[in-house]
Amino acid sequence: MGNTYGKIFKISTFGESHGVAIGVIVEGCPAGLGFDLAFVQHELDRRKPGQSRITTQRKEADTVELLSGVFEGQTTGMPIALMIWNEDQRSKDYSHIATQYRPSHADYTYQAKYGLRDYRGGGRSSARETAARVAAGAVAKLLLRQLGVQVQAYVSQVGGLKLEKTYQQLNLSLTDLNAVRCPDPDMAAQMFDYIDNIRKQGDSVGGVINCVLTGVPAGWGEPVFDRLHAELGKAMLGINAVKGFEYGSGFEGINLLGSQHNDAFYTDQQGHTRTRTNHSGGIQGGISNGEDIYFRVAFKPVATIMQDQESVNEAGETVTVSGKGRHDPCVLPRAVPIVEAMAALVLADFYLRNLSAKIGAKV
Repeated sequence: MGNTYGKIFKISTFGESHGVAIGVIVEGCPAGLGFDLAFVQHELDRRKPGQSRITTQRKEADTVELLSGVFEGQTTGMPIALMIWNEDQRSKDYSHIATQYRPSHADYTYQAKYGLRDYRGGGRSSARETAARVAAGAVAKLLLRQLGVQVQAYVSQVGGLKLEKTYQQLNLSLTDLNAVRCPDPDMAAQMFDYIDNIRKQGDSVGGVINCVLTGVPAGWGEPVFDRLHAELGKAMLGINAVKGFEYGSGFEGINLLGSQHNDAFYTDQQGHTRTRTNHSGGIQGGISNGEDIYFRVAFKPVATIMQDQESVNEAGETVTVSGKGRHDPCVLPRAVPIVEAMAALVLADFYLRNLSAKIGAKV
């Protein structure tokens, strides 16, 4: 339960942080899609640990293995199985919390639900599971690339350091050229130093990732319960450490009047229906309108910190939980490809669902 996402383009992930491996089964990918394993590996390399001193020093190559669903470089329409072996587990780092509940972790809630838990790195609740999502998201990106749809995310805020520029004012091709994954080099340097200082204090910090989806045609999404923005919100809120999601004008839209907030339509020189502004964030009535879709995702400070914290154990006794192990002081740099992957999965699913919306539908 809760390990599968999607209606047509569907994924099921499996594995634990300190288990033998993690992986994903991708179902519903159309046959005949050119499969690029090197691209899948590239996406995983963007998420893997040990990229810099401001990320966890766990050493995982995150080398992906293709087990099924591809023949002679093309998808067959059958389930695609992707496996990533765990190589650098240090389960002894977690023996001290075998019966203790770490503050703001899933230790207590998993115990309450299942009556047992895998305390080694959080088991299934660990963010290591997101590597499987990134692998699946890479397949979705390959599909979307054939349609001219692009998914780009970047770090826009770390703690109080906030990038004031909009995505239109930034060169998003610079995002992966620094360890923070902020497309503004000056702000990226400030963010790096700030995160590094927080790391030295044994603490953690949160922030915001922005994402923009371009090339999405009008008509993707479903009415009422399966609105495009609702599914994007669900996908983002299902990522570890995410505490908030807003799209378009978001909460700032409350400062505008309806006459200011409404996106007026016009017909461009190519005969396409466009909007003069985009407060709607490319989505109206839960369906894409052809404009850029943009949203923001808020991440909390990582729960594991290298400081002693008061808590309780399974017997209800007061204990002191000591921070040990290898953890990110800030999850944002490695979360950028995760946000992109989940957005791509949402779009791939809606693309396929939209093919049944009307007779003669192409996208």
